[in-house]
Amino acid sequence: MRTLYTLFIFLFTTCLCQGQAPTQLTTELLEHTDRVFMDGYPATIQLSELTTAIERYQLAYIHNAHPYLGWVVDNVRPDTRQVAYQIEMASRIEYLNNDSVDIWNSGKIESDNSVAVRYDGAALLPSTIYYWRVKVWDNHGNESPFSEIKGFMTAKELDGQTSTYPLQTTDEFPVRINTSEGQLTFIDFGKAAFGKLKLTLASESNKDTVVIRLGECCINGLVDREPGGSRRYAEYKLSLMKGVHTYTVKIRQNKRNTTPNMNESRVDPVFMPGYIGEVYPFRYCEIENYSYPLKTTDIMRQSVHYPFNDMAAEFHSSDSVLNQVWELCKYSIKATSFAGTYIDGDRERIAYEADALINQLCHYFTDKEFSMARHSSEYLIYNPTWPTEWHLQMVLIAWNDYLYTGNKSSLERCYDDLRAKTFMALKEDNGLISTKNGKITDEVKESIHFRGIKGIRDIVDWPQGGTIGKEKEYAGEADGYQRTKYNTVVNAFHYEAVRLMALIAAALDKESDSRFYAFEAERVKKQFNSLLLDSKKRYYKDGIDTDHNSLHANMLPMAFGMVPGKYIKSVTEFIKSRKMACSVYGSQFLLDAIYNAHEAEYGLQLLSSTKERSWYNMIRAGSTITMESWDNKYKPNQDWNHAWGAVPANIIPRKLMGIEPIEPGYRKIRIKPQPGTLQQTSIRIPTVRGDVSVAFNNVPGTRFEINVEVPANSTAEIWLPALSSNNKVQINDTLRKGIREDKFVKILIGSGSHNLVVGK
Repeated sequence: MRTLYTLFIFLFTTCLCQGQAPTQLTTELLEHTDRVFMDGYPATIQLSELTTAIERYQLAYIHNAHPYLGWVVDNVRPDTRQVAYQIEMASRIEYLNNDSVDIWNSGKIESDNSVAVRYDGAALLPSTIYYWRVKVWDNHGNESPFSEIKGFMTAKELDGQTSTYPLQTTDEFPVRINTSEGQLTFIDFGKAAFGKLKLTLASESNKDTVVIRLGECCINGLVDREPGGSRRYAEYKLSLMKGVHTYTVKIRQNKRNTTPNMNESRVDPVFMPGYIGEVYPFRYCEIENYSYPLKTTDIMRQSVHYPFNDMAAEFHSSDSVLNQVWELCKYSIKATSFAGTYIDGDRERIAYEADALINQLCHYFTDKEFSMARHSSEYLIYNPTWPTEWHLQMVLIAWNDYLYTGNKSSLERCYDDLRAKTFMALKEDNGLISTKNGKITDEVKESIHFRGIKGIRDIVDWPQGGTIGKEKEYAGEADGYQRTKYNTVVNAFHYEAVRLMALIAAALDKESDSRFYAFEAERVKKQFNSLLLDSKKRYYKDGIDTDHNSLHANMLPMAFGMVPGKYIKSVTEFIKSRKMACSVYGSQFLLDAIYNAHEAEYGLQLLSSTKERSWYNMIRAGSTITMESWDNKYKPNQDWNHAWGAVPANIIPRKLMGIEPIEPGYRKIRIKPQPGTLQQTSIRIPTVRGDVSVAFNNVPGTRFEINVEVPANSTAEIWLPALSSNNKVQINDTLRKGIREDKFVKILIGSGSHNLVVGK
């Protein structure tokens, strides 16, 4: 008996001192560097076999001779933090399996860094396979075993460029097949996707020809053959061979989105890689003149997308409309990733800065994926478009990259380019910038890599002054904005770019630059409020030399924290009075502004609205991917496959659920839910340190209960509604006093699972 007790104590103590092995190893932000593909499909070949392979395979090549490594630390106990790590790297997997190292052994390094650890051995060789593993020590005295071994292959040129995955093809079968009289079969794949069509058909001769129609829309149970605008419809004729054969419909190229230099920015569209070929967005299919019955297995859509984990994020609430909006927007991020670079849908297939900003934030919250955003950002540095504000947004995109990944390498590579993107070169004596002051010289254009034919111009919103063909009937999406020499919207973006540039410089230890940009940001903010804030009306005008007040001139300063305290209420009320007088793109900044003003109920109303200018209207219209505008009538030539319409995919987790990193790489997390009258929600989102989960039960004004899961190696600020005068919070059955912040009580917690309750 004593022997058994002693054995139990020994095993229990051993388990306490033995941590779990790190998981989710990443090389250059990519977790699946050992996956091999052929023409978009997973291949059975192993990474180690590639040196002898004859066929052309695709994989995520590493372009850095000193790559950055990362891993997730296990939550073995509450408040777990890494205190040290050891990395081993070898040229053969057998070496590590036998505890042998020939490339690099870091030794035990005392550090809590687990998200951007630079390989510090001898420079890696090009076109070479490497293997690595890691173990960690934590603050509880645990030493973990080594992780599983992760392999990767370096590129032919180690130029430091961002590594990305190859595109992936997924075979999808119809959810519905209807055959009518007249040998016509209608096929519905359930959701639209970019892809190709593969058919298995039979014929008794060589004389049969079938007609195939593909489209995004349907009408009266058939493919809509005249959908209008940029909504897609295509027709193909297919000559059948005798017997049973499998056919692939070859997608015709659209000159507008496959021809170089057909746009005013003089940038090429993003071309599809040869191993994929041309694709087309469609949900519906018709097959005419085919007399045999068709099974679902006879019809296959080969959908193309950037690798996407459908299970990486999940959200559910007590509001059914909100749930549908989330699913629409989440799927949109996957479906529109078909080119491997963030683009504007199918009309031009051009990377635009505004699209990339929204894409980036939405992608971070729907999948554990950072490389596509970084690649798109660096691509846009050298392939910019024409709007003034969108150049400025490049600094926002770059800061987000660092904030969400904790990795500085892109900031280091692009630092000088980002400085130019602040447009400090356009600054006037009054502290503001303008595109109409003659300062956009050839030198300035060269510094931002701009080669457009019409020059740089302020955009405000899109469409601008009027909807194409309906200028008088509909006033566009800019809320009647009056453009002047010094525009409020442009200078709000300028302030935010300069403010963030100060943080970027600080992150790169460029102290003098950081002080300079911080000083300039405060100067811009002071002048902005002095010249553009109407002190009588108590909200902002569109610019100098106009008295017009628009939604855009007010939501941007609120979104960027520029509004003086005494004017927050009046600016907020004006914003609410304009309702959704902006585009789907503008809604990003409107909702940021609303939640920054703590107008949770109004934010919920906008997100779950069923009115015409809502995300639910896109669902009601029949689209399964977010659209370019609220409705066809606001932009008749709109795309039905535009990810800048997927704003709720980041607003729901960032603002409604309140999950945001406040230190780079989620070292510290803010969880600040603003539910309004929403009663119940649960969400799980991926981060570089592991999943964050939040679920709450809300009795507005009475009781708020929240369950949170904070990943190891992170801490979190939890902001709860202030429902009592003593600011007490019950945490895991223990009362703690929080810090009062406006309408909230703030409390700091470590990693692990926590239950927090305020109110009765």
